[in-house]
Amino acid sequence: MAVAPLPHQEIEDRLADLPGWTLDGDRLTRTYRLGSHIAAAALVAHIAQVQDELDHHSDLTLGYHTVHLSVNTHSAGGAVTELDLRLARRVQDLAPAHGAS
Repeated sequence: MAVAPLPHQEIEDRLADLPGWTLDGDRLTRTYRLGSHIAAAALVAHIAQVQDELDHHSDLTLGYHTVHLSVNTHSAGGAVTELDLRLARRVQDLAPAHGAS
């Protein structure tokens, strides 16, 4: 399935509903802070499940109390697409259950 890159302004407009997410070049990025390494690892595991459900896998980094995501669509030339925003929304909805801020 081909996905089209989104215009920069549309991405910026839609990020207004995704607090903490930013457009960094050609990627959406977000860092979540958690209360412990175990909580951060649990969030990573749940994000991985969402990525598999969407068949869309971002760069995901686990730190001591942090989880960092960097998202774009390789099949769209590394641009941000609707699929990236869908993944960001799912992660945004999931994160508070893990105590992420």
